[in-house]
Amino acid sequence: MIQDISNSNDVERLVKTFYTNLLLNEEVKPIFAHVDFEKHMPHMIAFWEFVLLDKEGYTTNVFDKHLNLPLKAEHFAIWLKTFEDTIHHLFEGEKANMAIQRAQTIAYSFETKMKQMGKLDNS
Repeated sequence: MIQDISNSNDVERLVKTFYTNLLLNEEVKPIFAHVDFEKHMPHMIAFWEFVLLDKEGYTTNVFDKHLNLPLKAEHFAIWLKTFEDTIHHLFEGEKANMAIQRAQTIAYSFETKMKQMGKLDNS
C-alpha cells in the first residue's frame, strides 16, 4: 500500500522526484537551465515542509523568486500535471491530497498574478 506524506524524508523524496520528472519535459527544462539544483534543493524542500508539515523557518517570498523567469501560461499546466502525477505515483492520503490542492492554488495564483503584471512570455 502506498503511504501518505508524513515526515521530512517524504517531502524530500517528493521534491527530488518531482524536479527529476519536471526536467524531463523539453518545454520546461530550458527555464531551469540556470538553476543550481544542488544549492536550490534544500530551499524547495524547506518550502514544501512548511506547506505540508507546518515546519517553521521558511520565510522566502516564493512568488518573487519566479517573477522574472521566462514563463508561459502553458508551463503552469505542465508544472501542475507533473506535480500531481508525482504525488499519485509516490503517495496516497490526506497530506498527498493537500499537496495537490496547495500546488493547484500556487499554480493558479502565480499564473494570475503574472498575467496581471504582464510578466508571462506570450511568444
